[in-house]
Amino acid sequence: MKIRLNDVVKTFDTFRAVHGVSLEIESGELVALLGPSGSGKTTILRMVAGLEYADHGHIYFGDEDATDIPVRDRGVGFVFQHYALFPHMTVAENIAFGMKVSKVKRTPEAIRDRVEELLALVQLSGLGERFPGQISGGQRQRVALARALAVDPRVLLLDEPFGALDANVRRDLRRWLRKIHDELGITTLFVTHDQEEALDLADRVVILDKGNIVQEGTPEEVCRAPQNAFVMKFLGDANALPATVRDGKAYVQDIAFDAPDLKDGPADLLFRPADVSWRESGDGVPAQILRVLDRPDSRRVLARTTGGQSIEFDTAPEFPHKKGEQGFLDIRRPRVYATT
Repeated sequence: MKIRLNDVVKTFDTFRAVHGVSLEIESGELVALLGPSGSGKTTILRMVAGLEYADHGHIYFGDEDATDIPVRDRGVGFVFQHYALFPHMTVAENIAFGMKVSKVKRTPEAIRDRVEELLALVQLSGLGERFPGQISGGQRQRVALARALAVDPRVLLLDEPFGALDANVRRDLRRWLRKIHDELGITTLFVTHDQEEALDLADRVVILDKGNIVQEGTPEEVCRAPQNAFVMKFLGDANALPATVRDGKAYVQDIAFDAPDLKDGPADLLFRPADVSWRESGDGVPAQILRVLDRPDSRRVLARTTGGQSIEFDTAPEFPHKKGEQGFLDIRRPRVYATT
């Protein structure tokens, strides 16, 4: 089922949460809405679900205008961050609930068979008679997904589905969810503020800021070619140095970097901690080491340029230099953006 949003706007009181968003999600595609709190991602998800209505614009499911269709008639499955399971019902009863209240009538035997099929799919066979309080958080989230799938949704929507779980469980579940998606092929839209989660799971990532789409593309595209400083900073650790662009070059303390597409004027030079090497002499931005922090497989070095800017970079565990040493920062793969 293809989903299309056409110039969708949503305002709450005097606050506009979504500013004319247009987006297409192909049938069978898994798309992540990624952004900080308040960026509009959950509001967009709720409008697709029918839990909120757009003030302007249209939402299409295939060729059908679904903008004003009630939530129960949209054929969506919704998985919330905090499971929303019925604590007084068993796992099997939670999964069966949607089928029992659906307009599509099924026999008790058909419901039972479907529950067993879904328990196997989410790797919880044999746990149907337990209650939600008797299983782990990761297992409860699997039950929530099974319940959403029980009604054979045309579209699967997930709102921060792993946000309440610890890091190791989240990592395991998102790999499992990707496997389930590949098996079922349901058009899936999920919301997250976790960059790693979005990049690991999604076919395509849509990055939002203040109710606007600022970039969309494959994980490779958004990581390797961030279109602005916001995306560069949001997708991971980024150092920033003030620069001045002249004749296609960005100058930082007289060190020149290529900036062929920018007009002359002030700019910011951004780069990742992994894209810095320390030199005792030679070319580079002069700096002093402030601290060296140890990690299991690397070291994180905190430094300050002679211009007063703080810089962090990663090195091998054998990095021999210490606090107070002077040297030069060799910066690779920088990106230069005009100062806004």
